[in-house]
Amino acid sequence: MSIKKVKNYINTNRRDFADQPFTEKMSADNPIDQYGVWFEEAIKSEILDPYAACLSTVNSNNEPSSRILYIRDFNSNGFVFYTNYDSNKGSDLLENNFAALNVFWGELERQIRIQGKISKVDDSTSDKYFNARPRASKIGAWASNQSQIIKDRNELEDKIKFYEEKFNSKDVPRPDNWGGYCLNPKKIEFWQGRPSRLHDRIVYIKENNQWVKSRLSP
Repeated sequence: MSIKKVKNYINTNRRDFADQPFTEKMSADNPIDQYGVWFEEAIKSEILDPYAACLSTVNSNNEPSSRILYIRDFNSNGFVFYTNYDSNKGSDLLENNFAALNVFWGELERQIRIQGKISKVDDSTSDKYFNARPRASKIGAWASNQSQIIKDRNELEDKIKFYEEKFNSKDVPRPDNWGGYCLNPKKIEFWQGRPSRLHDRIVYIKENNQWVKSRLSP
């Protein structure tokens, strides 16, 4: 397909959304509960990686950066994910701990936008999650200096071999620079696709430690 045809496809291809409503009455009073309802429906729909989300951070130069990661837990405090603290996202969060998550389930024509402040989870929480990971993933956490330039794939594989030998017949401990973050939300929007782009958008904003629910124009 030529570039001209690709551009024409982008500019002319259209599809409408199903008529699946999402109203204020249908939505829970608490957005964390609503996330749980939609997440359960995503699981039942057998969506691939329903816990996947796009995390957007901003560095000290006000340059945004986005990447896909996995939300590994959610509770009244917020949404938890795990990473190398020395990664690009970790460096961004050290300078600016306000960030956003975006969950998109195309099969259900749904999107969840989450904004808030991120902080590290406690060591015991990180330890518990790390200890439940497959051994190969634990070794990988030691071997990878995430986001740093390496010469080639062999350099990474050599480090994996090194740590496999180092922890041979031993439990693999959690590296000090690896652990969890929790995004404590102040704003969560639930987006349901509707025909003619007249989508349903229900937003929750935390005011005086209480969630206030509203509808947004599409």
